[in-house]
Amino acid sequence: MGKYQNILLDLDGTILDSGPGIKKSVQYALDHFSLYHQPEEKLRRFIGPALTDSFMRVYGFSTEQAEEALSYYREFYPTNGIFDASLYPGMEECIKTLAEHGKKVILLTAKPIFFAAQITKHFRISDYFFLEIGTELTERDSSKVHLIEKALRDGNLKKEECLMVGDTKYDIDAAKEVGIDSVAALYGYGSPEEIANANYSIQKPLDLRSLV
Repeated sequence: MGKYQNILLDLDGTILDSGPGIKKSVQYALDHFSLYHQPEEKLRRFIGPALTDSFMRVYGFSTEQAEEALSYYREFYPTNGIFDASLYPGMEECIKTLAEHGKKVILLTAKPIFFAAQITKHFRISDYFFLEIGTELTERDSSKVHLIEKALRDGNLKKEECLMVGDTKYDIDAAKEVGIDSVAALYGYGSPEEIANANYSIQKPLDLRSLV
C-alpha cells in the first residue's frame, strides 16, 4: 500500500447509505412549517452537509427558522431515523482491510459525534477507527474544513499522508482548501459534476484499497 497513511472517511453517503432516516427526519421537521410531502430531490440535498445550512440553502430559512427546524429534526431522528440506514456493500471489508494494514482510518462527519458514535457502534465498525471526528450538539462551526483541521491536530497527522474520501463538494472542496488529497465516492449522494475536482474517484468502496 502507498503513501497515504491516514484515510479520512465521510459518514453519510460514503460509509453509510443513511438517506432513508435523514429524509424522514427532515420531512418531520418541515411538517412543522406546513411544508408537507416534499420532493425527493430536495430532501436528498440534506444528506451530508450541516443541517442548519441545508435548511437555509434549500428552503430559504432564516437562521432562527433553521435552528427551530433542527430542533424538530432532533425530536424525530434519535428514535426514528438514526439506524434507518445501511452500510454500502464492501465498506466494512474495506475499512477492516485498511486498519489491518496499519492505516489510520478516521471518521470525519458534520453529524454530531453523539449520533455518529452510536451509528458506528450499531453497525459494528467503531473498532476500526483510529479517530472519530464530528461536531458537538451545540457547535456552530460544522464545516468540513474545521473538522479536517481538528483531525490533523488531534491525530498529529501529516497532510501529505492524508486522503479525504467523500461524496459531496463539501468533502472535496474542504480537502482542497486544507491541502490534502481527496477521493470522490461516486456511489453516494453528490453529483459527479460537483465532485469532479477530486484527485481520484471510486465507483464502490472496495476500489479505495487500490489507491492507498
